[in-house]
This record gives sequence, C-alpha cells and structure tokens, in this order.
Amino acid sequence: MLGGLLVTLSMVFVGAIYATSITQWSGKSKLWFAIFGAKQYGEEAVDTLFLGIPFILGVLITLIGLLILGYEYYKSFKK
Repeated sequence: MLGGLLVTLSMVFVGAIYATSITQWSGKSKLWFAIFGAKQYGEEAVDTLFLGIPFILGVLITLIGLLILGYEYYKSFKK
C-alpha cells in the first residue's frame, strides 16, 4: 500500500510543479492535463508528462494494499 501511495503522490507532486509552466491545456484541470496528457493535433507539441498509466497503476497498488490490510484486520478482529 505504501509503495502505491508513494508512486501516486509523487506523480501528483511532480504534476503540480510542472503544471505551473504549462501555458495551453485542454480540459477542466491543468494538473490532470499535466499528468494524463491529451491528443496531439498535427505538428503541435503537447506540453504534458504523459504519466497516466503509472498513475493508475499506483492507485491500483494502493487499493490492493488497502484491501489486504482490511482483510487482515478483519481476520484478527474475528478471532
């Protein structure tokens, strides 16, 4: 769980720092644009980090860790 949390929060932190230098973006949030990116149209350069897949993997690892911790707590509480 802690590994997934470290991955996810570090990407949010890096995305927040990088979002301050982005001048053009599409979507509602500059932060999510910095992390996930967008489609490239023609020769236009896309100013983003493209960290969507590792971010989602970090969230999944965190959730799996929470499920394991919850299960182990349930087992110890049941005894």
